[in-house]
Amino acid sequence: MSEKNVAFTYLTLALSIIFWGGSFIATKIALQSFSPFCLIFLRFSCASVFFLLLLSRTGFPPLTRKNLKNLALLAIFQPGLYFTFETIGLQYTTATKTSLIIATIPLVVVVMSVLFLKERIRPINIAGICISLAGVSLLVFGGQPEGVASGMLFGDLLIGGAVLSAAIYMLMARSLGQTITPVQITGVQAIFGALIFLPLFLYDLPALQWQEVTTDSIIAVIGLTVFATIAAFLCYNYALTQIPAARAAVFINAIPVVTAFGAWLLLGETLTMVQFIGGAVVLFAVYLANHSGPSAAST
Repeated sequence: MSEKNVAFTYLTLALSIIFWGGSFIATKIALQSFSPFCLIFLRFSCASVFFLLLLSRTGFPPLTRKNLKNLALLAIFQPGLYFTFETIGLQYTTATKTSLIIATIPLVVVVMSVLFLKERIRPINIAGICISLAGVSLLVFGGQPEGVASGMLFGDLLIGGAVLSAAIYMLMARSLGQTITPVQITGVQAIFGALIFLPLFLYDLPALQWQEVTTDSIIAVIGLTVFATIAAFLCYNYALTQIPAARAAVFINAIPVVTAFGAWLLLGETLTMVQFIGGAVVLFAVYLANHSGPSAAST
């Protein structure tokens, strides 16, 4: 890639992480009025309307049997299985443990990239991924170490399922990106995601108290739809077509940094010095994991 394309690719990655990092704050606000599955369905149903209009003008992906099968599988893993595992798992284990387990996604992607995509990775990149886990540990453990040990094995296993689902999605999106545009991938992903979560939305719908839905929650849902669902997936899927999946995946470890800063700025939550150090370690590790010297293989 040219230097201009490299810069644009990493800009899209950074934007996706900022949007996803901020999504946890918006989700916290939205969940004051909506159930988890209602919220997820609203995000993807609104996004699917946008992409239906967009794809009707720019063109849908070739609707061959192979493409439909691959796109359906992609949506099953992300958002389908990922959000299902994560949402249910959080009912049994702590958010702190969930954050740490989710941070293992880059390691899983590295292993699967080497095994299935034959991607090369340099020792310095591996070191960056490992250091990023240490940084995330400081960030999530630095505030309430006494609460980390709580949580059940069942919940941890479900979050592990979310990790595996996310890793498979990243590899599939990179492979599909060779023949299908990022807009087409993201659009079909949103449409299939809405269909997947429709039954769960209908199941939760009778319990929804519409009269108690706040303005802040509605604004949060709009923000989640526009930024965390449409823009973030567009940016991330584009990046997956430009750089190895392992490099793109490690950016996920910067999400807790964005979330922690946003929570401090907007919700008044405070950070300990250990957590600040952990955030700095994560950012440094993201740089190492994406560092490519003159001997790095081009992709």
